[in-house]
Amino acid sequence: MPADQVEIIIGNRAHSNWSRYEIDSDLLTPADEWSVSLDQAELQVPIEVRRGVAAQIRVGGELVMTGQVDTRSHTVRKGMQGLDVRGRDGAAQLLDCSAPIFAAQELTLDQVVAKIVRPLGVTKVRIDADNKLGRDRVAIEPGETGWGALQRAAEANGLWPWFEPNGTLVVGGPDYSTPAVDTLIMRRDGQGNNVVEASETDSLHERFSEVTVLGQAHATSARSGRNDIKATVKDTGVSVYRPRLVIDHEATSTTIAAARARKVISDARVRGYSLSLVVRGHRASNGVLWAPGQRVRALIEDLGIDGVFFIMARRFSGLPQMTTLSLREDGAWVLDAHPKSLRRRGKPQKKADQPGRIIDLTPGGSS
Repeated sequence: MPADQVEIIIGNRAHSNWSRYEIDSDLLTPADEWSVSLDQAELQVPIEVRRGVAAQIRVGGELVMTGQVDTRSHTVRKGMQGLDVRGRDGAAQLLDCSAPIFAAQELTLDQVVAKIVRPLGVTKVRIDADNKLGRDRVAIEPGETGWGALQRAAEANGLWPWFEPNGTLVVGGPDYSTPAVDTLIMRRDGQGNNVVEASETDSLHERFSEVTVLGQAHATSARSGRNDIKATVKDTGVSVYRPRLVIDHEATSTTIAAARARKVISDARVRGYSLSLVVRGHRASNGVLWAPGQRVRALIEDLGIDGVFFIMARRFSGLPQMTTLSLREDGAWVLDAHPKSLRRRGKPQKKADQPGRIIDLTPGGSS
């Protein structure tokens, strides 16, 4: 299998032949990160490689991240110079900066997201949800980050935000209907092995037998206020009694409270179990680059594992070229993303002709 060259595109110029690199993508981490390093006897740092400039990261010619350069470090020592460049994807701006302060009533999810991200420079958004709950009241507190406000709005609908490689902000959930992209094997006899290292973690920490969410609804012109909103969801995978009570002032209906309780349960299941696999190269056997949102079958004999898992995170590293996959229980994460349909979910890149609603937030843009 030929090596996949890693290129950092800044302006119209591609920078490659790095001594080392890491490209992280994690659905649970607000901003995906990348870093590249170069060591040479003589080094002329291009003037365009500087903090704050837009950058694209390509692996084997395929776009895997769009973002910016955060940090450039240039080290000079006897007989050698070193360059280290680090950056993040489009979530960096939302994670670092405060959200615009506003309070409004009876907004749709589309409207809430637009009010949060547009002032911070995010212009393309896709809402991947068939059931988008309206909010009676939305208030952004002073000092709250853009990502924190966006996450609250998404979670109220049982959804989660992330950025696609092309820079589009997606608010949606995983697609558990897609087929597994590969089978990863580690047998004692070595037959068919393609896994270099496997590590399993199973923990009761933060797992709960039941989660109860209490909320309230403010009075509107159409109805009276309520302070008795309650929903309880049980996790049958926890055999001991471990209750959790959550107060959510934005749970303005039992539907929203139940969605929040299911989200707490699913998040606990995701945190409670992980399977880490290290494989050579950056592609599955079918030639597709590894990416969060894919599903894969794992057969690890010494761990007693044979089943399908969801790829929550992926790290490309080199040299040599290796990929670390962080797997989670299939079907556990973000249960309420698409209550009516299993289509149009997941983080893998969409083709241009695939369906999906794009909201253009640029001035004069249309949805």
